[in-house]
Amino acid sequence: MKDYTAIFVAIISFVVTSLLGFIVIPYLRKLKFGQTILDEGPKWHKDKQGTPTMGGVMMVAGVLVSMAIGFAYSYMTNGKYALEMSNPYSLTMLLAGVVMALCMCGIGFLDDYIKVVKKRNLGLTAKQKTFMQLLVAAAYLVTLALCGMRETYIPFIGKIDIVHGAGLLFWPIALMFIYGFTNAVNLTDGLDGLASSVTLVVACAFMLMSGYMGIGSINALSSALAGACAGFVVWNSKPAKVFMGDTGSMFLGGMVVALAFATQRPILLIIMGCVYLMEALSVVLQVFWFKRTGKRIFKMSPLHHHFEMSGFSEQKVVMLFSFIALIGCVIALLSVIFSW
Repeated sequence: MKDYTAIFVAIISFVVTSLLGFIVIPYLRKLKFGQTILDEGPKWHKDKQGTPTMGGVMMVAGVLVSMAIGFAYSYMTNGKYALEMSNPYSLTMLLAGVVMALCMCGIGFLDDYIKVVKKRNLGLTAKQKTFMQLLVAAAYLVTLALCGMRETYIPFIGKIDIVHGAGLLFWPIALMFIYGFTNAVNLTDGLDGLASSVTLVVACAFMLMSGYMGIGSINALSSALAGACAGFVVWNSKPAKVFMGDTGSMFLGGMVVALAFATQRPILLIIMGCVYLMEALSVVLQVFWFKRTGKRIFKMSPLHHHFEMSGFSEQKVVMLFSFIALIGCVIALLSVIFSW
């Protein structure tokens, strides 16, 4: 008997997220939780001043509600996902990933709250944010180690022992990996529909990958994320009625990282999340080169602003970056299939 939990979860997540827009957006307007557009950005973005932010709570609710209903459905129908959750390792991998993403979301929420309510445009300081993110990432990795994660997979190479010898380097590298990608997703959230559209592509890829690998719980979680992203795009595509804020982008960053580790193939996120990586590298290179030479490599960073300054409309940038993400995801999926 086929288990349709993943499809069920995706539909519920989409419906919950999209319908919440009718409630959350007016409420955010009532609270005057509007986005402040910094002067450093493109001048035409000033038109977005006051657009409600912190809308990422819609996606969080979509994922959590759909997962709760989906697994309840699986238990009632004796689905394979319910049976899988009886395995302590599988259950811990799932819950640890969700909790880590929620903690990242909490950091983003605090950052947004300071910006919007306390009227401090820069929010948390870089040191404060970095400390909290590294703390969350470290706690997540400790949980994975304690629950029995002993290896990682590299396509065409195979299993790599991560608890002995040189394999122990995996853990400090993983710490910076989580920190880097969470912030890279945050940097990608700069245009209407960009972060949600790119993450929709990545989530769908993880859905296909985990389904192929037979990891039911992660298949459902990635489906929930895909549905939430699709539901948010309804409100976030240009012209955006709401922004996700750091609340949403940090949650998305935590989620894609959690999915990568849950499939035991975090290295593939470098390919699947190539757009996130390009966005982050553009900022690093821009700052480094400007400090060294006083000149800029890009017209503006992150990279999506460079394309805007080059004459691309927001919609074209979103389409282009989503297509690039799709190419990266296809390559990653093929590597899994042919090295399985």
